[in-house]
Amino acid sequence: MTLRFSRFLTAAVAAILPAVGAQAQTQSFPSKAVTIVVAYPAGGDTDVLARILAEKLTARTGQRVVVDNRPGASGAIGAASVMRAAPDGYTLLVAPQTMAITPLVLKLGPGVSYDPSKDFTPVVKLGINPLLLLSRAGDGPQNLRQLIELARKDQNVSYASPGMGSPMHVAAEVLNHDAGVQIRHIPYRGVAPALVDLVGGQVTVAWLSPGAVAQQLPSGKLRPLAVSGETRWPTLPEVPTFAELGYKNVDIVPWYGLFGPKGLPADVLSSLNHHVNEVLRMPEVAERLRGLGIEPQGGAPARLQSVVDADWRSFSQRVKEFAIQAE
Repeated sequence: MTLRFSRFLTAAVAAILPAVGAQAQTQSFPSKAVTIVVAYPAGGDTDVLARILAEKLTARTGQRVVVDNRPGASGAIGAASVMRAAPDGYTLLVAPQTMAITPLVLKLGPGVSYDPSKDFTPVVKLGINPLLLLSRAGDGPQNLRQLIELARKDQNVSYASPGMGSPMHVAAEVLNHDAGVQIRHIPYRGVAPALVDLVGGQVTVAWLSPGAVAQQLPSGKLRPLAVSGETRWPTLPEVPTFAELGYKNVDIVPWYGLFGPKGLPADVLSSLNHHVNEVLRMPEVAERLRGLGIEPQGGAPARLQSVVDADWRSFSQRVKEFAIQAE
């Protein structure tokens, strides 16, 4: 009787141990510092978003979460470094939608090339930040219809973007195609110089994000013509969407996501997803993100995977159709 009971107890403990071990591993993660890689210089929207996330995750987990800026090759260098990292959850990537475009518009060499749809583990969709088409107040186009009419008459009509191969560049070429015009592209290295030349009259319109111009709009020097997305942007309710104006294919809504290397363990992924969703629900975090023009999102990893997959297919087609290349 004693021998049978002893064997039963041994078998029961053996069956329970894996579950207890898995639970302990989940509860102990993270047990050391976590690094969030940002593939762009400090100070931009992606960097600020990552630092907000790092601050709140440090407080929640009790482990230090640090941001490591690794710029270069339109984000490919930083992204590839995370792709090559150990899949243990201690090296993560906060990336904008550009992550899904860069491999299509740049010739990336060995060690830097990646497939955004297959080479990473999506953790959570952090936020969205739509595209805004702007003219300057005064003598600039009063609305999208007027811009299109002007472009049909004048070959000198131009648009600024923050760079070749950016989501803004792609969206502008979709509008050119669907409207049957050829508004000339003037690429800039970032938002600031594009804004200066728009206000100064060197370009007719500019494609930017609401967060990038939030401080300039109250001055009355800029006029929003249209915004991308299915619905009007909450902070600019008077600005119509491109779909409302008859250009439904101008549907690019840039996103930000948190990724890990491919093969992230399920328990670690679950823990990270839970913590980040809780951070995104914090009222002070939502307020800070909206100040950047970013609308918090959250949700399951599959939500981020679906937008990455959809963008990879869509941008592959559009980049080829419009012969878009980065500098």
